[in-house]
Amino acid sequence: MPLDAICLAAVRNELADKIVGMKIDKVQQPERDIVILSLRGVGEPCRLLISAGAQDARVHLTQHQFENPTSPPMFCMLLRKHLTGAKILSVAQPQAERALEFELQASDAMGAVVGKRLIIELIGRISNIILADAERIIDCLRRVGGDLSDKRAVLPGMIYRSPPAQAGKTDPYTTGETEWRRLYSTATDSAADKWLLSTFTALSPLISREISWRAFGDTGMRLSSGEDMEAPFRREFFKLIGAARSGNFEPWSLTNEEGAPQDFSFTPIMQYEGTLHAKREESFSEMLESFYTKKTQQERVRQRASAMLKAMNTAMDRLTRKLAAQQEDIVKAAQRDAMRECGDIITANFHLIVKGQSELTAQDFYGDDGAMRTIPLDPLKTPQQNAAKYYKEYSKAKNTEKYLEQQIKLGGSELAYLESVVHEISLAEGERDLSEIRAELEQTGYIKSRKKTKEKQAATAPMRFTSSAGLEILAGRNNTQNDALTLKTAQKSDIWLHAQKQNGAHVIISCSGAEPDEATLLEAAAIAAYYSSGRSSGKIAVDYAQVKHVKKPSGGRPGMVIYTNYKTVIVSPDGELAEKLRGGSKSGTM
Repeated sequence: MPLDAICLAAVRNELADKIVGMKIDKVQQPERDIVILSLRGVGEPCRLLISAGAQDARVHLTQHQFENPTSPPMFCMLLRKHLTGAKILSVAQPQAERALEFELQASDAMGAVVGKRLIIELIGRISNIILADAERIIDCLRRVGGDLSDKRAVLPGMIYRSPPAQAGKTDPYTTGETEWRRLYSTATDSAADKWLLSTFTALSPLISREISWRAFGDTGMRLSSGEDMEAPFRREFFKLIGAARSGNFEPWSLTNEEGAPQDFSFTPIMQYEGTLHAKREESFSEMLESFYTKKTQQERVRQRASAMLKAMNTAMDRLTRKLAAQQEDIVKAAQRDAMRECGDIITANFHLIVKGQSELTAQDFYGDDGAMRTIPLDPLKTPQQNAAKYYKEYSKAKNTEKYLEQQIKLGGSELAYLESVVHEISLAEGERDLSEIRAELEQTGYIKSRKKTKEKQAATAPMRFTSSAGLEILAGRNNTQNDALTLKTAQKSDIWLHAQKQNGAHVIISCSGAEPDEATLLEAAAIAAYYSSGRSSGKIAVDYAQVKHVKKPSGGRPGMVIYTNYKTVIVSPDGELAEKLRGGSKSGTM
């Protein structure tokens, strides 16, 4: 859902209360469309996220840690030059428009105080972040030349002009009852929500459906002339617009049964009648953070990891088919005893076989009822040669079964490793995590090695958490890091945890030889469960042992270990707890 103009007004009010008077301490641009402003001053230090993405344009305070590129983009450098140290004087919104304007007080190269404006336009595919002085554009995230389209030109040096108003639509804030009735007279036989969308600015599809539902108990009621339909529709429209005019906003999120965010609004949404769960959030920033930030980052990581996922899925499909064929072969090899029995029966009946005979029918002394068995013979072979042929096939099948059992075991281990890599990719939080996974796959031969760059990226640190008792908890991000964490970093007396029979992170409680308290143990187990492939399950068994009881098997793939002297605890995966306890930084260098 796009951030509509009324919801943006609620965000503006919230930001104005919290950040006006603060100064911009740092500027970062972790993604092509995202700028982060670190603020300090009158209140608690905070970070403002500005996104101009086509599908996730928004502005809100954030606590999420982004991974920064090795070198900052040019637009980031320009913002640093003009905005570092600038004071936020006001946050304004053109009425009924999806745009915010930050009025700033900055210093120029000579130290003189100058006014700057940071304008955020949240208009779908043409969303933009524009830096301007009192009149002219200094630069912008997306430059739009007048010769490229019929859209308004946005280029450095040009006078800034607001986006043109939506043609043919009416501002709901300035609409009175007389104007409403005039507009409604043209609405006969239109769907209520569609008519609102096509008639007024600032209204989202969700809010249009909600007004219709509150008036008629139907999100798409067909309108008709008459007071009995127009009156409740008008009443609910002006009730909602009146609340918006007075700034009576509440942050409400909608989630499905699995807790995944589906929508959000500035007012309680009742149209879903229990099919979606409605929750009042603490703030609009928290609501937008929950809806957009993690979801968007996961999608970007998935896009960047698509080539690796394709290689993994191809390898897994190939290995699965190979294992299925080997299972069929081992079933056939398991029938080897019948070949030995045939050899024995032939040997016992040499005197009955004549050269050139194509089959032997003799008593089956291996059967329970003493029935006869017919055994095919090679007419070109002697009785002794026929018996030898069956014994040879028996011996070959016996060796084949032993070989296949070894191959199936190795193949199962290989498949488990590939599944663990796919799980790692699903947990990756940025390009550095993906780079480490890619390096692991290059080392194991699953993808081709790329040309080595002169600049070697520093390895990411394990995820860090602090338990409620103050103990440090570490969790690996990938198989290579799991090995390093368990086999090199952790002390022998630390506690190692892992979700039982699941792919997932190695988790270490750094307790320096002391026995961890029960709360810390359960928290670490919940983290291990959450960062495992079974995180969607209700309950997960998590094994734990001292690190000294965890070993690397000879020839084991990255991340593979064996352990003894362990205990097991049953916990639920808890993402909220993991986020609450997490204390490590994920940001890179700039």
